[in-house]
Amino acid sequence: MNDLNDFAYFHAVVTHQGFSAAARHIGVPKGTLSKRIARLEERLQVRLLERSTRRLRTTDVGRAVFEQCELMMASFEAAEGVVLDARAEPNGLIRISCPQGLLQNLIGGMLRRFMVAFPNVRIQLKELNRPADLVEDGVDIALRARTVVEAEASSVVRKFGLSRRVLTVSRVLKKALDEQLMIDELVTLPTLAMAEEEHFWLLSGPGDETRHIPIRPRLLCSDFEELRLAAMEGLGIALLPEHICRDDLAAGDLIRVLPQWHTKGGIIHAVFSSRRGLTPALRALIDFLGDEFTGQVTTLEQ
Repeated sequence: MNDLNDFAYFHAVVTHQGFSAAARHIGVPKGTLSKRIARLEERLQVRLLERSTRRLRTTDVGRAVFEQCELMMASFEAAEGVVLDARAEPNGLIRISCPQGLLQNLIGGMLRRFMVAFPNVRIQLKELNRPADLVEDGVDIALRARTVVEAEASSVVRKFGLSRRVLTVSRVLKKALDEQLMIDELVTLPTLAMAEEEHFWLLSGPGDETRHIPIRPRLLCSDFEELRLAAMEGLGIALLPEHICRDDLAAGDLIRVLPQWHTKGGIIHAVFSSRRGLTPALRALIDFLGDEFTGQVTTLEQ
């Protein structure tokens, strides 16, 4: 079996242009270096170095072997770097983008718990209701929830789970609705919607049926929290993310209507530039979010 140390010794001798200099730099006796490289040449059955009393030079084959040793040493250093990063205490700044719908009652709490667990990490959070560009928006990681995962070829995606939006009303409004409410009747009822949904809701139902439901909202805004509060006041039917209205549904302050209808599940995921060179802080955040989402069984369809 080849001893990779022999190649490392050869690399040191060529790099430091002599056995004596190499011995001083790596702490191996000059005689040992000479014997090991001679053994390497014997094993390879080729001359790597031309020696004289005054100088040392590589042969043509020796130069080619040295170039490969350069790559080998770089790989060793990279491997050590991975270990050092893994052992390092997460610290420094992480720049994150997240849409408002994910931030409220879900990601925000996770990030606060992460900062408690890793007190040396600082977070700069940007609320963006559009797909963030890692370069243009100057972020290290973009959190998204979309029905289709899209990322640049140079990016890496980590999927966490699924989230969907459901139809909710206050207890007072629920009493006023027909118990046999049909999907088509939404057209005639007061609704509360996000600004980009001014004209219709796209809902999925039994048997994977999809319906475009025309709506004429009483309230249009870009804040799910305002829609949640308006729904609790009985102002209309709101299509809310499950994680935002989960506690209200559990308490009975909001009630689901047409429970068989909801939006198609959005894939909650993170986009970042590359697995190589991730800082300990960013790696810790990605793993932390993965663990947090695993426990969100009421929010995610696993």
